[in-house]
Amino acid sequence: MVDAAWIALSVIRGLGGKTLHALIDHYGAPDAILGASASDLRRVRGIGPTLSAAITAVNLPEVERALARWQDRGVRVITLDDPAYPPALRMLDDAPPTLFAKGQWPCMIDRAVAIVGTRTASPRALALAQRVAGDLAEQSVTVVSGLALGIDSAAHIGALATTCGMTVAVLGSGLFDIYPPEHAGLAAAIERRGALVCEIRPDARVNTPALVARNRIISGLSQCVLVVQTDADGGALHAARAALAQGRRVCYVDDPLGNTNAGRGINALRELGAEPLPPDLSINALLG
Repeated sequence: MVDAAWIALSVIRGLGGKTLHALIDHYGAPDAILGASASDLRRVRGIGPTLSAAITAVNLPEVERALARWQDRGVRVITLDDPAYPPALRMLDDAPPTLFAKGQWPCMIDRAVAIVGTRTASPRALALAQRVAGDLAEQSVTVVSGLALGIDSAAHIGALATTCGMTVAVLGSGLFDIYPPEHAGLAAAIERRGALVCEIRPDARVNTPALVARNRIISGLSQCVLVVQTDADGGALHAARAALAQGRRVCYVDDPLGNTNAGRGINALRELGAEPLPPDLSINALLG
């Protein structure tokens, strides 16, 4: 039975896992947190006027009704104590308190590689991402990405092009508001051969903080993050930084464009400590 009070707290924007755990340590249970006054809540580290107001404004019966609607539409609600919660993700300090998933969850995430990159990829880089994803999928590796335009979608497509390939898309929007909207068909295909996952409420609209925050989930679900092509300020670098902070391996394609200029982001990746993609695409090398 899913605890509606826990769900109500976990979908408050700006209330991350660390702060929620601080609240649990202080009050003992989600119901007690929701019953606290705004002034008392602010005694907990990390809780200011905005979060205390959001907590005291929670309408628990409405959350219970929303939860029933989400589940009726095929959403699986996975809290931290659920056996289906990914163990590697649970170990992170900033693990999402709740995951919302649609599709074939739990996926085979004990062997997973994330493939990320720029939305404005070259045709050569797109083809390479698709090929690498397919090669990994054929070796029973789940391909994780973010459903974005460019490299992300190529990775998902590459995995789906194989006979039994599985792929997971981590969204920066709710499950009912697929972003970008032109990937609605791809999202439906992923549901049939993998899963869509997000940490924000399923009926939430896409927002920039969620798009950035999902990168730690993409890397947290994976043993390795492969960056195919990125700019120096590209979103893929967020995933690379998150991965390295989590102790994950980060690799990059040294020359996706077929020339000596590997892209403005490659030097940034090298400086972060990323490594070139093993030429033989060794699964043991990638999964470490």
